[in-house]
Parts: sequence; structure tokens; C-alpha cells
Amino acid sequence: MSSKVQRQQAIAKLVARHAVTNQPQLVDLLAGEGITATQATVSRDLEDLGAVKVRVPGGDTVYAIPEYEPNRLAPEDQLRRVMGEWVAEVRNSGNLVVLRTPPGCAHVVGSALDRSGMSGLLGTVAGDDTLLCVAEEDLGGAALTAILRDLAGLS
Repeated sequence: MSSKVQRQQAIAKLVARHAVTNQPQLVDLLAGEGITATQATVSRDLEDLGAVKVRVPGGDTVYAIPEYEPNRLAPEDQLRRVMGEWVAEVRNSGNLVVLRTPPGCAHVVGSALDRSGMSGLLGTVAGDDTLLCVAEEDLGGAALTAILRDLAGLS
């Protein structure tokens, strides 16, 4: 018997090591680790972990769990891909910039922006489909909006 925390840690490791395309596959991988779980439990665990489906080369979609790794910077081409794929709208008021994404995608965009080390961006706060970005006073919201629109291909 494993605890919820142990099971979720195992899921995070399995998702990082394997191209997990569906929940039954993850249930089987857990069983291989000696952890018994139902698909419903795995579904809840994936939601708790903030797992998202991402497209990989070849067109398949696999589970990914965004991690907070401040030392890992997102290359600009990856940032452009994330922004272009998931940002539908960019608007500002003062030094605040609001990005709209499809449901469940705001945290992926926020993580990519946080890891980018972008000059003039103080930080982000992600909801479900809305991301709040705070611009430094010197840059301002209008300038950050222009930068983010360009990255998202919305210019």
C-alpha cells in the first residue's frame, strides 16, 4: 500500500521517464512499480499534479508535469512555441498585462515566461485560462504587451 504522496511522486517520475499517452498506460506503469491504483485515482492525481497533455514530435500527445525550476531557462524558440500555441489575447492596464489561453493552459505559459528570465517582467500569476504578468515600472505594461504579442505571433 502506498500513500497518496508516494503515488503522486511515482507518477511524476514515470511521466518524466516515459511517453505516457493515456491513463490506462499510467495505471500499468504504476503496477510495474508495485503500486495499485484505479484509473479514477490516477486521473485525480494527474489533476492534483497539474499535468497537461503536450504534443511531441510525431504528433502524439503525452502527459507532462510543469516543474518549478528557476535555474532552467526556456530558450526563446521554446517560449515562442508555447506563446504561439496557447496565447489567444494580450491586453494591458498600467503595468499589468493579461494573457488569455485555452482552459487549463495558463500555468504552462506562466511557467515558460517565469523560466525565460525576460527583462522587465517581474513575475506571473496563473489561473485556469488567464495569466497576469507584472511589468517593471521602467518597462511598463504597454511595452511588455508589445513584446508578448510579438512572441505569441499576435502583432
